[in-house]
Amino acid sequence: MKSAIFLARRATASLAFLALATLPMMAGAAELPADLKNLVGTPLLAAGDIENANLLALNRAMFDLYGDASDVFRSNILANHPVILALFSGAGGSFTLYRPGQPPLEAPSVPLVYQLLKSVGHSTMALAQVVGPYLDNPKDKSWVAPMLAFRSRMQSALESVSATAMPPDWRENNHTILKANIAFMDECLKKGDISYDALKAFSVRQAPFLAKNVSWAAQTQVAHWMKVVAEWKTLLGSDWNKTYGASNTIYVTRQNNVIFSVLAQFFGPEAINDRLILIETVSFTTSKADMLGSLTRIIADRSVGQLFFGNGRLMDYELMGGDARDAIVAEAGKRNMQPFLPPVVPFGSHQWPTLVTPGPGPGAIKDLR
Repeated sequence: MKSAIFLARRATASLAFLALATLPMMAGAAELPADLKNLVGTPLLAAGDIENANLLALNRAMFDLYGDASDVFRSNILANHPVILALFSGAGGSFTLYRPGQPPLEAPSVPLVYQLLKSVGHSTMALAQVVGPYLDNPKDKSWVAPMLAFRSRMQSALESVSATAMPPDWRENNHTILKANIAFMDECLKKGDISYDALKAFSVRQAPFLAKNVSWAAQTQVAHWMKVVAEWKTLLGSDWNKTYGASNTIYVTRQNNVIFSVLAQFFGPEAINDRLILIETVSFTTSKADMLGSLTRIIADRSVGQLFFGNGRLMDYELMGGDARDAIVAEAGKRNMQPFLPPVVPFGSHQWPTLVTPGPGPGAIKDLR
């Protein structure tokens, strides 16, 4: 689109230069100066370029207009509906409650022990990343310096476990994990080599202890946010039934998303994909402003779908999706291919916005034991 608009502007400028060049000649004036001659003239445009640019400019204008309207829509939504933004963070999430006519209410953070448990677990799995490129490659010693630095941090953490505020069995489990991490690093440093067999044996030994940390961290996070949302639901009273909720996710946290699942317990099945929205992003964290912008667009687009097509949830789906399905089936037939498409889901479905088809195989860490 940019190239088409550029061509349109260039054509307009070229016409102005041609007019400038033609006027003196019509008046019998001398030829244009050499420096001006260098600026006069245009490349030959393809038929329809200017006309195409005029039509494409409409789409660009639409985005500008939508941006202006979005600010108004967002203000109106916040003036009439409570909104809960539940965002992912390394600290277990951040929850904000927006109430009409009142300042935002920030929820207290998940207890610090959640971060301690995850930090120890991540440090263990990070070892596989540190050593991965150098497995069974004794000639390359470039891993030694990073491992020595990481070992120093690991030792400091090991010496600090006993002073952390967590139940005794949790401290013991983390002490075991960190001690085994250091033993593995010392073994690698002593041998001057990292074998896959050694890494595999290490990971198998650590897995049961890591699983405990994962379980305790999940319990801590869920208990905290269940309490927060329960209190907010009581605070809002009847306004809860018109409250919007939105949480963010990336691909790897979409299935069994903890924060969205907590919200769903209070919003209920009928609110999913209606007042409770899971918004996919490309990074673990995102801003409140961006989340409010996405939520505003979803709500505003629903009115457009209702106005033009009589269905307020049409715009929650790929607008061309239905016709594209038919086109894919037709094109696949031309190529003797069997179409492979998901089931048709009606507009306004309240299914979980994640994989919902059951099947064989493990679905949790406990299923892997």
